[in-house]
Amino acid sequence: MTQIRFNRQTTRVNNIYCIGRNYVDHIAELKNETPTEPVVFMKPNNSILNDGSTIILPPYSQSVHYECELVLLIGRDSDGLCDEDLCGIIAGFGIGLDLTARDVQGRLKEKGLPWTKAKGFRGAACVSDFVAAATLPQAQDCAFTLTVNGELRQKGHTSHMIYPIAAILRELAESYGLKAGDMVFTGTPAGVGELHSGDKLELDLAGVVQARFDVA
Repeated sequence: MTQIRFNRQTTRVNNIYCIGRNYVDHIAELKNETPTEPVVFMKPNNSILNDGSTIILPPYSQSVHYECELVLLIGRDSDGLCDEDLCGIIAGFGIGLDLTARDVQGRLKEKGLPWTKAKGFRGAACVSDFVAAATLPQAQDCAFTLTVNGELRQKGHTSHMIYPIAAILRELAESYGLKAGDMVFTGTPAGVGELHSGDKLELDLAGVVQARFDVA
C-alpha cells in the first residue's frame, strides 16, 4: 500500500519520515538519552496500513509495540532555505501508529545496525484518514489517545513535544528537502506496549480524527 486517504480522496505518499524520542516521558520509559537534535528515521511506503485494516504481526518478532502519534501530510515542496512559515506547507493531519518490532530493534541497536527491519515491515505505518490542516488549527496544542480493547493505553498532548512541529519541519526541509505527499510521524508519548492477536485498537486525535485497527 502506497496511498492514503485525504479529504475523502486517495493520495499517493512520497516519503515517510519519523521522529524518535520526541516526548520526555517516552524517553524515560525506554531508558534512552534525550537527543540534542531531532532523531529521524524512515519507513518504506509499503509499510502503510489504512484505517479499518487488519494488522498482521511479522513472524520474525515476538514483541511488536504500538506507538501512537500525530501524523503530518505535506502539501507542497520546501527546501527549508527560504524565509517561510514551514507550518504552512502542511496539507493535512492524521493520527497513526508507528509499529516497532522491539526485540528486533534491540538486537540491531546492540550491533550498531540500522533499524529498518524493526520499523519498516508491512503494516508498520498505520494511519487514519487525513483531514485538511484548517480543521485542526491548534495542532501544537491538542490531545490524542490510543485505547486497546477498550482500555486507555496512551494519552499524549502535542504541546509536550521536545521538538515542536515547526522545528521538525525545519530539520527535515533543510536536511532532506520536503515534497508534496511526504508523511511525518511526530513521535510518541509514554505508554507503549505489546500487541497481541485479537487486539482491537482505537485512535483519536482531538475528537476530530479517529481510526480503528484489529490485530490478526
